[in-house]
Amino acid sequence: MAEQIDLNIVVATGLYTFNDLPHKFDHHGPGLLIDEPEPLVGLFIADIETGIADTGVKAAFLKCAIETPGLTPGVERTMRAVGQASAQTGAPITVHTNPSTESGLVAQRVLKEEGADLSKVVIGHSGDSTDIDYLMTIADNGSFLGMDRFGIDAYLPTEQRVKTIVELVRRGYAEKITLAHDASCYIDYFTQEEKETAQPNWHFRHISDEVIPTLLERGVSEDDIDTMLVKNPRRYFE
Repeated sequence: MAEQIDLNIVVATGLYTFNDLPHKFDHHGPGLLIDEPEPLVGLFIADIETGIADTGVKAAFLKCAIETPGLTPGVERTMRAVGQASAQTGAPITVHTNPSTESGLVAQRVLKEEGADLSKVVIGHSGDSTDIDYLMTIADNGSFLGMDRFGIDAYLPTEQRVKTIVELVRRGYAEKITLAHDASCYIDYFTQEEKETAQPNWHFRHISDEVIPTLLERGVSEDDIDTMLVKNPRRYFE
């Protein structure tokens, strides 16, 4: 696909689970039936340094998740493996979190324990929160705030997302914010008609067409916009 278009596609490795690992990993790992070093770490590093499967396509960052079930054994094992892989390769990390449970702080603690550099971590879905104190704590710990669900009004309307970012920028946190939609070209949760009816702003143009003009009207500068959309992602991947 990358060969057919003029966009850079940046690929992730990792494992996305809210609870358990695939059954294979019940038996492979430290202290298990097949007592060996954590196999997830080796798999993630191979995707980064050698390439995914036999494609030669190398992952450039790592992904894991923590949701309302919290730090289940499967989630913790995955997160620690992601932290170790990041520490060994320098690859940055993005974490799916649910800010209503302040799980971004849990993710930061676990990743730091495994040697990950928190300044190379995006705490994803931070934009679902309007809790300024929680968001500032995440940023003060060194990580980027993923204000990354613009258009998914079912979680939080755009107006509240914008208001939160304006306040964070006013307090000097522009260098800790990234903006995104959490959108996809295709998703099998809904038909295209259902998606357009239920979430009409959930598309790749919402930020450029509507969010940026609104931020500018509210006093956010062009330089702050450039920082959030260009400079911060560049620092993350560099």
